[in-house]
Amino acid sequence: MWREHELEIGIFVFLFLAVSAIGFVAARWRRPDTLAHLDEWGLGGRSFGGWITWFLVGGDLYTAYTFVAVPALLFASGAAGFFAVPYTVIVYPLVFLVLARLWSVSHRHGFVTPADFVRSRFQSPTLALLVAITGIVATMPYIALQLVGIESVLKTMGVTGSGTLARHLPIIVAFAILAAYTYSSGLRAPALIAFVKDILIYVVILVAVFYLPAKLGGWGAIFDAADAKFDKTPALADGVLLNADNQVQYFTLALGSALALFLYPHSITGVLASRNRDVIKRNMSALPAYSFLLGLIALLGFAAIAAGVTPLKNPNGTNDNNTVVPLLFDKIFPDWFAGVAYAAVGIGALVPAAIMSIAAANLFTRNIYREYLKRDATPAQEATVSKVMSLLVKFGALLFVVFVDPQFSIDLQLIGGVVILQTLPAVGLGLFTRWFHRGALVAGWVAGMGLGLWMLYQVVNPATKRHFAGSAFPLSEWGLDTKKTIYVGFVAVIVNLLVAAILTLVLRAASVRDGGDDTRREDYFAEAGDPRVPAPASPAPAPAVAPDPIT
Repeated sequence: MWREHELEIGIFVFLFLAVSAIGFVAARWRRPDTLAHLDEWGLGGRSFGGWITWFLVGGDLYTAYTFVAVPALLFASGAAGFFAVPYTVIVYPLVFLVLARLWSVSHRHGFVTPADFVRSRFQSPTLALLVAITGIVATMPYIALQLVGIESVLKTMGVTGSGTLARHLPIIVAFAILAAYTYSSGLRAPALIAFVKDILIYVVILVAVFYLPAKLGGWGAIFDAADAKFDKTPALADGVLLNADNQVQYFTLALGSALALFLYPHSITGVLASRNRDVIKRNMSALPAYSFLLGLIALLGFAAIAAGVTPLKNPNGTNDNNTVVPLLFDKIFPDWFAGVAYAAVGIGALVPAAIMSIAAANLFTRNIYREYLKRDATPAQEATVSKVMSLLVKFGALLFVVFVDPQFSIDLQLIGGVVILQTLPAVGLGLFTRWFHRGALVAGWVAGMGLGLWMLYQVVNPATKRHFAGSAFPLSEWGLDTKKTIYVGFVAVIVNLLVAAILTLVLRAASVRDGGDDTRREDYFAEAGDPRVPAPASPAPAPAVAPDPIT
């Protein structure tokens, strides 16, 4: 089958290798005296300006999986899959001030991870550890899905074998290349590659939204075809418009996803690499341009319906809806342009996968290795540990792809959103108030995580009877006579906040000691160079170890 796609494969391989070469060259771009420091290897020297940050953060958030999964969801479910567009629209106003504030305190005190901030703000190693573990767990399946995105393209081109190793060999090779240049160049590699990735995706999508309607009879005919398909399906929740049964799930999923997006460690890593606070503000104002692009990408799902695309099959016989966009390009466009589109998806996986692995490695290094294994670790030792951990994280993600059902990997990513939301009170609200008691925040995390996992277990795939089959919790499980569902993460984080608030009131009434009074200073959130504060040491010392009643 691959011989039918020789031109597409050739273009894909050429562009993929060219971009990988850029990843290795990035080690010499703005070369510092040494990369043996997390500020340099893990945050690019904290020196990225407006354009670099825009491409880096955009390339980090709008991934290869977005390119294939959002239209695949519209292909399978209709309007319900469009939730990704409003959530990326509302997220930027929500985080406009939050991320600027996080950048200021992190730059001022030398924080590399969100758990560093939590450790200092609440003087609780336990709470920081929970935030670190949560971030690592939520990130792992997200990296795996980038490889799933590449695999959907390779499957369409026929570059797969019959056995497990043969089927995944191209992914293993791509993983090895990604691991090598991330190890050598750190965050500078995805920052450079993001330019090429985003330009390719913009070109492909802008051509597609004009070319496809011309070939398929216009957007009216495309929507009519989608409407006709959903009218014939037995499912009640699909269609080109939302209905009463999926509206609650839609808006809670959009809001919950918006709150979760910038809690992910890789999102914060891209932000902390920025040169100053103004760069963050300008980017939060400009990044909605990617949401416009996402809306166009989503419409490819309906175009695939109109084009009569039939998804390829998974090894277990189920439809692999992730292949509908690659198949659409293969069917409608010339081979050379399909090859460019496939390369855009493949390269689109490299940027977020690299940043995600760096972010997860930094969490382990700063908040587990240095906090519990080697408190006197030098900057060079921290950088070495992060490099090794970035390799292990990618290897773990590769195991997800090779040994786990791809559909289950997707479900794990949805679970990851529920998981990362439980850090909202400590990280998000902690930027604005220290009212919450650190012990109450730990209890809230436990309550929200426990309820969230229980609710996720109740979500069962009707075909396979497998639990943890998504994040849409049926309200009928609470005894309500309704077919409506609700996003698990939304409910779990509300419970998290309620438990943290109530227990804080109880603990303060009982005069239970809390820590971290130094973080109430006026200058705690001041940007470096502010006349109110002295110049910070470089690198910033580790936060002082304070007694922690929770441990």
